[in-house]
Amino acid sequence: MKILSVDDDPIILGILGQVFSTMDDHVMVAAASAQDALTLLEQEDDPFDCFFLDIRMPGMDGTALAGLIRKIKKYEAAPILMLTAMSETRYIDGAFAAGATDYVSKPFDLKELRARVNVIHQLVQSRKTTSKQAANNANEQLDFAAQIDLHDIDRVISMDAMKNYLAQLSRTALFGSTVFAVTLRNPASYFDRLSADNVRLLLADVAGVISDTLSYRHALISYAGNGTYVCVTESRGRPDTAAIADRINLNLNRAGIIPDGDTVMPPRVSVGVAVRLAWKSGEQILGSLVTAQTSAEKAAGEHERLNYDLFDMEEIA
Repeated sequence: MKILSVDDDPIILGILGQVFSTMDDHVMVAAASAQDALTLLEQEDDPFDCFFLDIRMPGMDGTALAGLIRKIKKYEAAPILMLTAMSETRYIDGAFAAGATDYVSKPFDLKELRARVNVIHQLVQSRKTTSKQAANNANEQLDFAAQIDLHDIDRVISMDAMKNYLAQLSRTALFGSTVFAVTLRNPASYFDRLSADNVRLLLADVAGVISDTLSYRHALISYAGNGTYVCVTESRGRPDTAAIADRINLNLNRAGIIPDGDTVMPPRVSVGVAVRLAWKSGEQILGSLVTAQTSAEKAAGEHERLNYDLFDMEEIA
């Protein structure tokens, strides 16, 4: 991989350089500030594969730099790993909201750092393969279950980043966090009837409405596949998911999203149960994501069933 590391501390850059030099096929370019990094991004003909950014730097910080990197088309899906000596949730939340894929704490555990680099390398290779397949199958339908990355939407992050965010936070930091999911009603109809590009546009438009609706909760949102978005929010009380569903559907109606003319119905959603993440870790957190997603998909399915039952009753009458 070609890696751009940005940190105002030359000792940190030296450690990173030594770590990468002991691993196969990795080349690191160093920058001592965000401005130096932006200059390198303008000058480099051979693009970088991933980024290691310090959160706290003089001038522009790493979070702001991550946001600017994400606005560059060729880097909208590139892994960004944040380097931080801070454990405060608000700094980490801000970094992920700006586009971070993962983070590692200072001082480094070198074994853990190497493991993270290997994971990122696998992610880079996987995304290159996926990108080639997408280019070759541009006219084919999208995989219904695929966890599609949606870019340039406020506080919407990839599912990989969401899992990393939750996995790295301590149990204490998750004390006030809640996860719930939002599912499109009859989502398969969009995948069956729309082109891949139009499905992506629809998913992005719906994600934007969900993000705007939940802005007061500072939620992080990811598309999890199957027409479902998972949302993690800070909340001391359990969110009223029925009220959230009503607000999202009202805003979808106001947005006037009409996918591909009249071939499918305008999007509407259902919201499942809210699951508290307090004192959970590891597999328990991933289990909570699955529980939230399953609940929302069940709620959407139940809504469709009730609609069909009502339609049958009207036909009989």
